[in-house]
Amino acid sequence: MEQSWSAEGYANHARFVSDLGEGAFAWLGPKPGEVILDLGCGDGALTERIAAAGASVVGVDSSPDMVEAARARGLDVRVGDAAALNFDAEFDAVFSNAALHWVPQADEVARGVVRALRPGGRFVAEFGGFGNVAAIVTAMMAAARHFGGDPALAHPWYFPAPEEYGRVLQRAGFTVNRAALIPRPTPLPTGIEGWLSTFRAPFFSQFHGTKRDKVLAFVVDSLRPSLCGVEGGWIADYVRLRIEARL
Repeated sequence: MEQSWSAEGYANHARFVSDLGEGAFAWLGPKPGEVILDLGCGDGALTERIAAAGASVVGVDSSPDMVEAARARGLDVRVGDAAALNFDAEFDAVFSNAALHWVPQADEVARGVVRALRPGGRFVAEFGGFGNVAAIVTAMMAAARHFGGDPALAHPWYFPAPEEYGRVLQRAGFTVNRAALIPRPTPLPTGIEGWLSTFRAPFFSQFHGTKRDKVLAFVVDSLRPSLCGVEGGWIADYVRLRIEARL
């Protein structure tokens, strides 16, 4: 069961993802006249900002629905696989926000980014780092064991530590200039149920009928003591890895 994306659902439940990309965008520092690849661009919210800075930007995303939403903004965005990029020395920079934790083939991604960059080009990315959504993952894995599901569906992501991902980039030929692991407790505008339905629908889809409802209630009740405030607001236990590397 693979993750699927709805541009409308993402905008409703997860707009904070692109809104919180300001730090990574600042590290990128796009300049007029640069040619930049936005890898895993989603619905194009940050791609649009790169273009507004005067750069020429191309977006790539694996979701046709997201690509359609990005094209509706007037952007050059294409359906593509981050682990199988087919660009050749076309970009001054490659940027990625909140996407690469969905692609466990980290070495393939890094080599593709190297091929896409011109000599001296830079790579700026932010995505889930070591410890990201640890409480949420633990609650889903406990639910899988309790109800007889597949615990692997609770954790499909790649959340490396800075040192681990630095080695990936070095193997590909990069020099890492800076890296930071950033705890970022993040308010969830539609609660934990909205987050789970957006980011982990495949986990819950393995259960059927009333059992699915029981699993969801189990996960929510398990998370309430650690992620729900006294006034009922939910916080996701995000940890982000931000990194800049150059050829």
